[in-house]
Amino acid sequence: MPDIRTKRIYDEPVAQDGCRILVDRLWPRGVTKEAARLDLWLKEIAPSAQLRTEFGHMPDRFESFTQAYRAELDHSEAVAQALDLAGEHGTLTLLYAAKDLQHNHAVVLRDYLRERLESGPGQ
Repeated sequence: MPDIRTKRIYDEPVAQDGCRILVDRLWPRGVTKEAARLDLWLKEIAPSAQLRTEFGHMPDRFESFTQAYRAELDHSEAVAQALDLAGEHGTLTLLYAAKDLQHNHAVVLRDYLRERLESGPGQ
């Protein structure tokens, strides 16, 4: 089973990151493309601008944000691309810029992708 991790884009890249995918819709401030050492910028998998604004990185809104974002992911073609990359590389690191390590979209996405891998193809 592939390993799917999350990591802030500002943290140092390491070989154990495997395939590094930026999952933010906007490019993170202060990070050069060279320093990011990305394999892919998959902005299509990020929450919609409206959802991101409604959440506003407020922990008390995280539960409702999680439900709404998972509903968006249910209709995202980018999910299949992320799952394919996880299977191909074995380790997938989802990179994000948010300061809160627990209440961010990459955590929701990681859990969503893990569940999809566990449930098998076509789910």
